[in-house]
Amino acid sequence: MEAIAEKKSYQVDSRGYYGNFGGAFIPEMLYPNVEELRENYLSIIAEPSFQKEYNDLLRNYVGRPTPLYRANRLSEKYKTNIFLKREDLCHTGAHKVNNTIGQILMAKRLGKKRVVAETGAGQHGVATATVCALMDIECIVYMGELDIERQAPNVARMKMLGAEVRPATCGSRTLKDATNEAMRHWINNPVDTHYIIGSVVGPHPYPDMVARFQAIISEEMRWQLKEQTGKETPDYVVACVGGGSNAAGSFYHFLDDENVKLVAVEAAGQGLTSGHSAATTALGKPGVLHGSRTILMQTEDGQVVEPFSISAGLDYPGIGPQHAYLYDSGRGIFMSATDEEAVQAAFELTRFEGIIPALESSHALAVLGQLGASENENVILNLSGRGDKDMATYMKYID
Repeated sequence: MEAIAEKKSYQVDSRGYYGNFGGAFIPEMLYPNVEELRENYLSIIAEPSFQKEYNDLLRNYVGRPTPLYRANRLSEKYKTNIFLKREDLCHTGAHKVNNTIGQILMAKRLGKKRVVAETGAGQHGVATATVCALMDIECIVYMGELDIERQAPNVARMKMLGAEVRPATCGSRTLKDATNEAMRHWINNPVDTHYIIGSVVGPHPYPDMVARFQAIISEEMRWQLKEQTGKETPDYVVACVGGGSNAAGSFYHFLDDENVKLVAVEAAGQGLTSGHSAATTALGKPGVLHGSRTILMQTEDGQVVEPFSISAGLDYPGIGPQHAYLYDSGRGIFMSATDEEAVQAAFELTRFEGIIPALESSHALAVLGQLGASENENVILNLSGRGDKDMATYMKYID
């Protein structure tokens, strides 16, 4: 009699791993903090009082549920049914606030007095500064010096909200370096500080915890699609991936349904072979980055290769460990889009549907013509953020 194959799980295991990826590779000084979080996060999230406060804030403060909008003109062009999950309509302008609301409530329950965060495009920084203002907690945000220049509107918003924005001046002066500085700050202030990581990266339990807070995206997708089409599950879910929090939230409730194609789109920058790219799965290999084993771009001797993307939020040399496992197992379909393709896709959405997307989301939009979806199939694309912050970049492409 043949043995029945064990069903593969794409969720984190008891050791903090997704297949061979994940774990907690951290300095000894951080061990108590990370262990405190690991021991408590599931029970805290499950508390009725936490759930009530979290859901009330999502509904009445963030503005959830966000709409699932059928993009009629895009659907007509690509000859399939394209739905946009409008995370750009969240308070603060992106999906990031789903996570920062959850983590600030976690920090309060753990008795923390200060919050530190990293940010690339500035959306996570704004979302963190927002919830710290809401809860009257001190906020320090690290941001790459280059990103401070190219995302000036978000820097202004963070400062207006009362956050201290500290520049990361080493390396490429982008998201990776901001993450390094934020982790260094946490190491030096382990007792009273909570680190609100903005993506599904870092040591366990962060990738799982952030994915759980972002899972509201796919939870809403299911019932919203059923309302509009009679079917709970789409044929494709498409999302951009840097670290990958919006993709993790979009994929969460479809992971075990093999009929749903999960499409992650990375930033190819100036091209996969240009030497100026952030397409991790195409160019990377397994290694340890920011506290977890994942796939990252690195040299033969293990030095991190500097990423490059027009999009500050995708300008990261690795991906979250769950995404690494989705790629490695074949469950996820990983694609990439260049800077030029992303900008063209942004202008197409703007002029077809009257919606200006963030440059991050534009990478996902850029692959719509490559999916091979048929006219009776349903494609949900997570529009993770709005384009206000990227107007200076977009203006360079207008005659």
